[in-house]
Amino acid sequence: QVQLVESGGGLVEAGGSLRLSCAASGRIFSINAMGWYRQVPGKQRELVANINSGGNTNYADSMKGRFTISRDNAKNTVYLQMNSLKPEDTAVYYCKYRGWDRAAAYDYWGQGTQVTVSS
Repeated sequence: QVQLVESGGGLVEAGGSLRLSCAASGRIFSINAMGWYRQVPGKQRELVANINSGGNTNYADSMKGRFTISRDNAKNTVYLQMNSLKPEDTAVYYCKYRGWDRAAAYDYWGQGTQVTVSS
């Protein structure tokens, strides 16, 4: 099992910044990817960004240029720096950890952290 602890959400005004953190513990896979998803009520959870253990990143188009994902492998922690926040970024942000063991992939989710952007 992998445990994920998220932090950094909160209330911010439009144009402001927040930094989310997600620390993984427990069964750490040598090959893994960590990422952030977000969800608003009534909508599907959507990808924000992810980063693999080699440092390769992937962003949703609407987040490119405003959000930056990074990780500290020594701490098994992923960060999401969110700049120029907009009211439409308001959502619950979830951390996801995917580990690979041979051909099998294992997914774990954090409990979610609320981000609210006021106009």
